[in-house]
Parts: sequence; C-alpha cells; structure tokens
Amino acid sequence: MVQGKIEVLLVGAKGLENNDYLKDMDTYAILKFCSQEQRSSIASGKGVEPEWNENFVFTVSNNVSGFKIRLMDSDSGNEDDFVGEVEISLEALFDEGSLPPTVYNVVKDEEYKGEIKVGFTFTPEENRSRGYEEESYGGWNQSG
Repeated sequence: MVQGKIEVLLVGAKGLENNDYLKDMDTYAILKFCSQEQRSSIASGKGVEPEWNENFVFTVSNNVSGFKIRLMDSDSGNEDDFVGEVEISLEALFDEGSLPPTVYNVVKDEEYKGEIKVGFTFTPEENRSRGYEEESYGGWNQSG
C-alpha cells in the first residue's frame, strides 16, 4: 500500500475557451485526490491564460492513483462556470518520486478546451516498524 505525501505545483493554463464573452475569465482550480479537495486562488482578469504557481499538499493512504483538476470561472453573483477538467494518473509518480511540470489537456464533454501545466513530487512515509528495528539494532550494537 502506498503511503506518504504528494506535493502539487499548479503552474498555469493556456488556450482555455473563454466562457465570459463580455470580460476576461477569473479562473481557479479545484484539485481532488481521494476524498481530499483543495482550491487555488482566483487568477482575476487573467482570462484564457491564468497563472498560479501555487503548491498544494495531499496525503496518500491507499492505492488510488487518479488525480483530478477541475477549472472553474468565478462569476460574482452567479454560479461559477465549469471550464474543463483533467484526470492524471499518478502511477509513474509513485514509481519515480517526481513528475516535472508537464502539460496536460483540459477537456469538457470529451472536447479539448486548453492545457494546464502541473508538477508532482511524492514523499513516501517511512515504514514505522522498519525504523523501530533499526533503533533496536543500533542500541544493541552500541552496548556490545
């Protein structure tokens, strides 16, 4: 079972389809992993090329490898508009330890709606029983 922490670097997006015809979009991202959900700041007035350069940390406690990012357009007074989403498999992250900032396609209703750039770092949690054994052996070696 995979356990540890995932650090996510949300860099930015480009080529998004503008949902606000009278003004620039105010885009934000909702990052979801398992039952955890976090939200980026709103890239006010950045339109179809928002930049965030924000870090988020998620806890990994099972073998779920799907990570989802939903892009939304903040509309004051109205319900926020869904821009598109990306689902990213993290299997390579768990094997490699990190995935450099990479461009992924944003889709809505199975249609291309732009790109998002995201990087990941995985830090595995130390196995507690192994740490305990090392301390025991270390104590034994020192007293011998």
